[in-house]
Amino acid sequence: MASEASSDPTPDCAPVPSDIPHQHGPDAKGHGFFALALGSVGIVFGDIGTSPLYAFKEALHAAAHDGVTRSEIYGVVSLALWALILVVTIKYVIFIMKADNKGEGGVLSLMALAQHAMGKRTMLVFALGVAGAALFYGDALITPAMSVLSAVEGLRTIPALENSVNNQVVLLIATVMLLGLFFIQSRGTASVGKLFGPVCAVWFGVMFLLGAVNLAQNPGVLMAISPHYAVGFLAEHGLTGFIVLGAVFLTVTGVEALTADMGHFGRWPIQAAWLFFVLPCLTMNYLGQGAFALTTLNAAEAAGQPMPELNWFFEMAPAVFRLPLVLLAGAATVIASQAVITGAFSLTQQAIQLGLLPRLDVRRTSETQSGQIFVPQLNTMLLFGVLAIMFTFQTSSALAHAYGLAVTGTMIVTTCMAFIVMRRLWKWSLPQALCFLVPFLTLDVVFLTANALRFFSGGWLPVLIGAVLFLIMATWVRGSQILTAKTRRDSVPLADLMEILRARAPHRAPGTAIFLTSDPDMTPVALMHNLKHNKVLHERNVILTVRTGDTPRIADDDRVKIEKVNDDFKKVVITYGFMESPNLPKALAVCRKQGLKFDIMATSFFLGRRSIVPSANSGMPLWQDRLYIFLMRNAANPTDFFKIPPGRVVELGAQVTV
Repeated sequence: MASEASSDPTPDCAPVPSDIPHQHGPDAKGHGFFALALGSVGIVFGDIGTSPLYAFKEALHAAAHDGVTRSEIYGVVSLALWALILVVTIKYVIFIMKADNKGEGGVLSLMALAQHAMGKRTMLVFALGVAGAALFYGDALITPAMSVLSAVEGLRTIPALENSVNNQVVLLIATVMLLGLFFIQSRGTASVGKLFGPVCAVWFGVMFLLGAVNLAQNPGVLMAISPHYAVGFLAEHGLTGFIVLGAVFLTVTGVEALTADMGHFGRWPIQAAWLFFVLPCLTMNYLGQGAFALTTLNAAEAAGQPMPELNWFFEMAPAVFRLPLVLLAGAATVIASQAVITGAFSLTQQAIQLGLLPRLDVRRTSETQSGQIFVPQLNTMLLFGVLAIMFTFQTSSALAHAYGLAVTGTMIVTTCMAFIVMRRLWKWSLPQALCFLVPFLTLDVVFLTANALRFFSGGWLPVLIGAVLFLIMATWVRGSQILTAKTRRDSVPLADLMEILRARAPHRAPGTAIFLTSDPDMTPVALMHNLKHNKVLHERNVILTVRTGDTPRIADDDRVKIEKVNDDFKKVVITYGFMESPNLPKALAVCRKQGLKFDIMATSFFLGRRSIVPSANSGMPLWQDRLYIFLMRNAANPTDFFKIPPGRVVELGAQVTV
């Protein structure tokens, strides 16, 4: 995809050679396997690792409308365990993680890989990718509120505090934690990030210990490992079973992080951490919560009382240990929230590079870690969005109803795009690919249906967020296409300009002029204005185009392509991966190796600045025109985005209708 350094966005995707070597990832960093696996425990599994705080509680509550029975406890535990096995282990760890894009994962990375496999941008793949990205933002807004609230609510399980900690106190503490979390984003998380892995390793270890202690008191719950309890529960409970299944889905929220963070840790460390550490700890904890629920049920029946509704995770710990457990849970939920926020920053950077969003200010917070970025505008929007959601729903139980739809929607997108990759890139036969698609798409649709039953009690929220984001992305892409087509119609082919200049040479100015454009075959708007109004042409002229490839990163040797037009003009194409931030001065320095020598501080950069006005005949409704214009006006300054020295930029503008 090319992007013009005016306010213009992105045109079509440019083909990038598939043999470009991967220059980023675990091997390139030189980290040890164990260090990468430990790091992934904090970043990759932070979200799914805090699910035991609320998943079992919400699922058992959904099943308890007419009282809880032993078979229902077995059924809920069995559903939780098999969700972890089928969705996370088999689907994601074994299949989806193999569909990496030069070591990178995530929904937009998979979209780029699918487009590369198709050989072109198709509407189906584009729509799937945009929908998946839009739904991820819904998850990014809900996860911090849900996780932090569920941890702070644990204070109510401490006997000395249960009467003094009301809902207002919980909201106040959660607000302070979230404000602190979002305010530190601008400073980067490189220093505190070193604690994420060890803290979460302790968290998982404590979960395993709590589960093991309670399992030892009631080992009969081990029978729930048999899938027939899960199947029997669904068959026996009908609509209630589906409602419970929607709550059970909370056990696998955060599963998309397995693929989204592959570029930081590598596939094998993430897979090893899941199979040999995270999965056993989660399994033991859910078994322990089930055992504690059975013990509580036995005690209630013996006393002739109904089964109480408890916060099972915290109350299965001895009272003396609950305060330290709440503090540890708070740290784990902050880490889980940090991982989602970082994922939103990374996804936004990809979306900008792929032309799905307008340019935003993307700042690097680390000179050594490429994944350490900060997007101020997005951070502010996430903060206000998270706080608004938290004060609207007020409790983790109410918010649980909003949690599943965004994740299930993204999972369906991932399944469909993985099928395209298997067929087109891996060359699987149709029966082979269907063996993957049919069972897992069926599973996704079942979970989607179960979560859809909670639509009016909160499920509407991620759907609304996703729809708004989808509309913004679709408007930006469509408006960009209209603007690019209009610009091309109104422009003079570069070959024709060469003939005009040969017949009537303008005054020549010393030095080099660089004209940025999205279409190297057409004369840049800034060049035409310079000739028309200033009646001058520099001694050396560079037509510069910035493209985004469909791979995460581009090797330095493939970064710059130079084509000589004549003695006065050269075309330069600079290609970036969709995980990279453009830095034109640094890229232009590579030109010296290819014989294009100039002093960047004695070079003028000419940018085309367009003033956009709406038109009733643009191809979009008038309200969408106005939305596109709003997005363009709020896009980051191209001088800052492309890291061009501010004193070397000349902007020449024109009015254009869309």
